[in-house]
Amino acid sequence: MDPIITSLDLTKQAPNSPRVRLSGFVIAARTADKCRASLAGALGEYHYDCPLDNQLFTFKGISGDQFKSAVQASATNEALGAWLVANGTPRTTAEIKAWSDEVEASSPIKNPEKSTRFIENCHKLGLNPITNSTFDWLEADDRASFPRKSV
Repeated sequence: MDPIITSLDLTKQAPNSPRVRLSGFVIAARTADKCRASLAGALGEYHYDCPLDNQLFTFKGISGDQFKSAVQASATNEALGAWLVANGTPRTTAEIKAWSDEVEASSPIKNPEKSTRFIENCHKLGLNPITNSTFDWLEADDRASFPRKSV
């Protein structure tokens, strides 16, 4: 059983990597972190119910408000993951894996509406926008925003 989850203070630390899978879903653990932080008033520069979160919501056929209610009702990520599997559009394990793998590998580089911003953000972080994914950029941005302190 998972430990009871408390909200993170996203003014002081980054949420989970978007790669961390909750019941097989990429983005879900990060989205839950942002939702909990939003409810606690500790969201910082992050955004809940953003376009990234909405990829998950759209795939599952749920809304940000429904997810928020599930977060509020779930004491553990295990319980939230079970809710996510049981609600919205039914998805098989194979569909969840295929969607998660596709989203994890995706990049806005070929999207004319998003490529310029992605290229600029990648360059600021020393990433190659041609070879790096959206998740690579998010993780690098998290590391830049919250550098690890040397001990």
